Amino acid sequence: MASENPFRSILKALEKPDGGEFGNYYSLPALNDPRIDKLPYSIRILLESAIRNCDEFQVKSNDVEKILDWENTSPKQVEIPFKPARVLLQDFTGVPAVVDLACMRDAMNNLGGDSNKINPLVPVDLVIDHSVQVDVARSENAVQANMELEFQRNKERFAFLKWGSNAFHNMLVVPPGSGIVHQVNLEYLARVVFNTNGLLYPDSVVGTDSHTTMIDGLGVAGWGVGGIEAEATMLGQPMSMVLPGVVGFKLTGKLRDGMTATDLVLTVTQMLRKHGVVGKFVEFYGEGMRELSLADRATIANMSPEYGATMGFFPVDHVTLQYLRLTGRSDDTVSMIEAYLRANKMFVDYSEPESKTVYSSCLELNLEDVEPCVSGPKRPHDRVPLKEMKADWHSCLDNRVGFKGFAVPKEAQSKAVEFNFNGTTAQLRHGDVVIAAITSCTNTSNPSVMLGAALVAKKACELGLEVKPWIKTSLAPGSGVVTKYLAKSGLQKYLNQLGFSIVGYGCTTCIGNSGDIHEAVASAIVDNDLVASAVLSGNRNFEGRVHPLTRANYLASPPLVVAYALAGTVDIDFETQPIGTGKDGKQIFFRDIWPSNKEVAEVVQSSVLPDMFKATYEAITKGNSMWNQLSVASGTLYEWDPKSTYIHEPPYFKGMTMSPPGPHGVKDAYCLLNFGDSITTDHISPAGSIHKDSPAAKYLMERGVDRRDFNSYGSRRGNDEIMARGTFANIRIVNKHLKGEVGPKTVHIPTGEKLSVFDAAMIRAAVSCFREQLVKAEKYRTEGRDTIILAGAEYGSGSSRDWAAKGPMLLGVKAVISKSFERIHRSNLVGMGIIPLCFKTGEDAETLGLTGQELYTIDLPNNVSEIKPGQDVTVITNNGKSFTCTLRFDTEVELAYFDHGGILQYVIRNLIKQ
Repeated sequence: MASENPFRSILKALEKPDGGEFGNYYSLPALNDPRIDKLPYSIRILLESAIRNCDEFQVKSNDVEKILDWENTSPKQVEIPFKPARVLLQDFTGVPAVVDLACMRDAMNNLGGDSNKINPLVPVDLVIDHSVQVDVARSENAVQANMELEFQRNKERFAFLKWGSNAFHNMLVVPPGSGIVHQVNLEYLARVVFNTNGLLYPDSVVGTDSHTTMIDGLGVAGWGVGGIEAEATMLGQPMSMVLPGVVGFKLTGKLRDGMTATDLVLTVTQMLRKHGVVGKFVEFYGEGMRELSLADRATIANMSPEYGATMGFFPVDHVTLQYLRLTGRSDDTVSMIEAYLRANKMFVDYSEPESKTVYSSCLELNLEDVEPCVSGPKRPHDRVPLKEMKADWHSCLDNRVGFKGFAVPKEAQSKAVEFNFNGTTAQLRHGDVVIAAITSCTNTSNPSVMLGAALVAKKACELGLEVKPWIKTSLAPGSGVVTKYLAKSGLQKYLNQLGFSIVGYGCTTCIGNSGDIHEAVASAIVDNDLVASAVLSGNRNFEGRVHPLTRANYLASPPLVVAYALAGTVDIDFETQPIGTGKDGKQIFFRDIWPSNKEVAEVVQSSVLPDMFKATYEAITKGNSMWNQLSVASGTLYEWDPKSTYIHEPPYFKGMTMSPPGPHGVKDAYCLLNFGDSITTDHISPAGSIHKDSPAAKYLMERGVDRRDFNSYGSRRGNDEIMARGTFANIRIVNKHLKGEVGPKTVHIPTGEKLSVFDAAMIRAAVSCFREQLVKAEKYRTEGRDTIILAGAEYGSGSSRDWAAKGPMLLGVKAVISKSFERIHRSNLVGMGIIPLCFKTGEDAETLGLTGQELYTIDLPNNVSEIKPGQDVTVITNNGKSFTCTLRFDTEVELAYFDHGGILQYVIRNLIKQ
């Protein structure tokens, strides 16, 4: 049982400079332990949390010692508990989280427990930001038009979240139209230091979006977790994590003129991917930090998932404090933050001697070496220097189909296709840009690149350049602050003139909410098998994510997005080829429209003001008229509507008993899908638009939903029936069972039938795959067969999506065997009761001679106490092959989840016992 905190003796008062006290805090210096000075700043946050929450039950003194001895313990993969200060949700993941909480209340009732125990015990911030579909673009009325359409589509979903904000305590819901979750977090929600009832402690956060890491740029420790894990954290459960190694990344020098934060982050991403930082923290330090704005730091921190780290952390320093004042935090708050962090050895002061921090390994980058670049065409870490772009593009056309190849025959590479656009004859070629979007949390919170893009637009307009009218251009700011400083600068009109009108405040093109491109353009692409391009200021460009018809997708800074829109193609050398012809008939080059750092700095200085942040977030707390008019029920138990196609009661807890079902193995399982490397959560989880011929579309049409009202998978994440049907439905997925064919199908091994993945698994009605429930199913299920998935390296990379685990579970998948897993996705599989296994180093399905046609048996003991984290497990096939895998239950707590059938079942049973 829990006991009194054994570290109460180091609880000290923090005095104000002018007398009085800020509050009390657990003082790290009071430990008098010399190891603290060597700890990376990010590890000191874990240490403080363990000390403050130590109760010798959930967090033990031994856990504190493990963290203090980080230099020696981190290489040993030791397990520690961590209790974050708060949880961050966005609506696509927030809806299923609130659905699960509502179901858990029902389950507590059914088991005789107190349903009111199902309440967040830590602050939960939920920002509705993923609802902006770019239906209307290139119009100064786009914001209102898109908002009205979104409320029409999502009224039921929005009302459900509004119900949740009233039904559950400690939950703040930020209404739609306010901004992107990570920018709102950076500018408004982040506390940096909490003061809760007079107790001071560092802000820390886990979020259900992988780019939660953006907040690391503010010195707040934060990263993405699975929705299931976030729900457990809300309910007071400590996160179980392996004490990470920390890679020190030293920055020196200063960015050269004309370089952007995007150029820097793409360079950093490539370096860190090459170094290998999966499962580690990255901590930035060095003299170059003085020259790096907070917005630039946040840009680098944001792309932690793309370089594979758990965090890209920037400790708090004078730059952080300046940003807090800029964004409207009060002087008293900033004073308290500085005083606490200095007192607790968590503040970096460059006027003092360099600290003796020890890192697991180190990298170094001279900022002067950064050069203009983009990344693509299919992965964010495939950086291409701008000067090499044209040559790289032609290599991609030549190369066989892959991450850097489209296999377009030489004779077809230069073909020009004519089409009719609104009565005018136009042409399209391979590489022509059809979508150009200034979007995404990565860049839209950075005034330098946003105003830099506006300066490019100004110069282009003054020279007479135009964007072709069939290119779908859009601008989606991360918050209303961007609108204010673009307006004050007088530059928004030039962006409007080029078609970059504001379409809304939230995630758009980067998340797949691109909307339709013009029908004539779409037909020209499809009918002629063109490799069309999208250029976006995003962080993800996996094939099929941005738009089904853009096979080449390049990540670029906002100014470069404007430049490529003007050029109309990625098949261009900006150094030697003109972007276009000006109004006087002269050729205009890239250098003619690119602003200097001085020009950008001047407009940032004059246009970005603290009052803008205050006004924007005061308005957010008041909501908007459409949100405020939503009427919702007042009960604490949700009244499920069985006819709803948005919110549906999932079957996770039906038939649940107080006794855990125990662990399970796999017996004679078929391979449902056989994958290669880099299968992302975009391939697995339902995302983007619902294809008219998909099982999900059939389900909706059977219930009277018109095709124009399908909405997106993301908007229907609260309906398990639709999400199960959309799992593995990505049109670009490559399944080895199909022998070269690309698409969302598989082969039913016993019959050889080619079916949709859902139809092969064939789950009917509200079916649960938890072992403790009755199952009604056909195909593999009615044959009494389990199924598994074979995969290569980096299985589950990309955005953290709980449905990438929930969906396979509902399809009956019992285990995934891969070369390696993305961190969050492995955690989600564990949370849903799916066994994660890794091939031994140097082995995979191909080297072992596995075809995926075999039957697979995985023996595990029936008693969880006989299973150890990371132990070896033998897999046997029906044709006599056997091989050894590593069981990727990484901690004892994860084994407890497996024993209970999933993390939420574990939480419910434990809450009832309390």
